[in-house]
Amino acid sequence: MNIDLSFYSWELIRSYVLSGLVFSIQLTVIATVGGIFFGTLLALMRLSGNKWLEIPAATYVNTMRSIPLVMVILWFFLLMPAILGKPIGAELSAIITFVAFEAAFFCEIMRSGIQSIPRGQIHAGQAMGMTYSQNMRLIILPQAFRNMIPVLLTQTIILFQDTSLVYAIGAYDMLKGFEVAGKNFGRPIETYLAAAVIYFLICFSLSRLVRVLQQRVAIIR
Repeated sequence: MNIDLSFYSWELIRSYVLSGLVFSIQLTVIATVGGIFFGTLLALMRLSGNKWLEIPAATYVNTMRSIPLVMVILWFFLLMPAILGKPIGAELSAIITFVAFEAAFFCEIMRSGIQSIPRGQIHAGQAMGMTYSQNMRLIILPQAFRNMIPVLLTQTIILFQDTSLVYAIGAYDMLKGFEVAGKNFGRPIETYLAAAVIYFLICFSLSRLVRVLQQRVAIIR
């Protein structure tokens, strides 16, 4: 089997792949920010000691973490138009699904980070007259975020890899761009090979960054 790479050009990348890469990055950033925000809220609910907050949060997190992401993507994409009575588009559907799904994983990361802070600091804040929200906002969460930076970034790398799953609903991500290029040029093997190389380079570079940050966090500790 011969693999011909001579057809690759900047024009091919710009025309077919670059717009898909932009969407993959946008989806990763939005899902990370949204996932951390809602995941932190879920973590605080799980740690609140109030069963009316703890049980719904735990149910949501455990349910999401037990279902494959591709199934959630397909369910949301197929069911929401039927509920709303109108289509919402593959890209918007992917964004909402990823934020909702990743919130469950970021919740567990943040919960572990919060629980890693010594209880004495919580008691010290209470002794100073701080409320629960002030204690969390000013003392606990900043330390938890700092401790969890490597883990949060690792989850973000996994999230970027998972963006290729939006291919299932026809969203134009980077993998879709390579697929379209392969069909138009009649070179599916070469384009999928190129996609694998690009995913590897991006994820490997980010993993090296995570390692550097992990070492710096260890020094701060």
